[in-house]
Amino acid sequence: MKKIFVINGGKKFAHSGGAFNKMLLELDKNYFTEANGFELKYTDINETYNLTTEIEKFVWADVVIYHFPAWWMGMPYALKEYIDRVFTAGHRKGMYYSDGRKAENPSINYGKGGLLKAKYMVTTTWNAPETAFTLPNEFFQQKSVDEGILFGFHRMNEFIGLSSLPSIHFHDVEKNNGEAQIALHQENYMKHLHQHFPTFIIHE
Repeated sequence: MKKIFVINGGKKFAHSGGAFNKMLLELDKNYFTEANGFELKYTDINETYNLTTEIEKFVWADVVIYHFPAWWMGMPYALKEYIDRVFTAGHRKGMYYSDGRKAENPSINYGKGGLLKAKYMVTTTWNAPETAFTLPNEFFQQKSVDEGILFGFHRMNEFIGLSSLPSIHFHDVEKNNGEAQIALHQENYMKHLHQHFPTFIIHE
């Protein structure tokens, strides 16, 4: 069975209730079942967690899935704290051994000390419409989410040895979040899962 570790980084804060990312986690629970050929573990950053247990989840997983909203062009502070704490504690405990460099030639191989051999996938939610990333003269200067805002996030995961699966990003979820739009986001996410996890499903 394929081992899936999901991190719900949707934080309850100010006007954000974290409902959309919690919904994605519920879709994961329904999809990544034993009947479909998966084992699932998950962490909700709104709940208390144990560092040793979280390290064990990363080491255990074949695929790590991150769900989080983009706040001020980055991760919610609680998710950043989670990563800072867990990744630091994971040093020489199965996540990464070093920064990858050797004393005899410290100018090369930075970021090559990761120990994990799994994959990861990320979803993000945005108030910004997709056109803010694609149209000339719009705010994100025609840089995609992955090329721009998430560049450091992707480098971070490669640092610990993970390799990426295609991301999926949900746009305009604050000002255009009616039932029809939410249903479309759900449909698109399920298509994404079927596309990138098809061979693991056990068909009756």
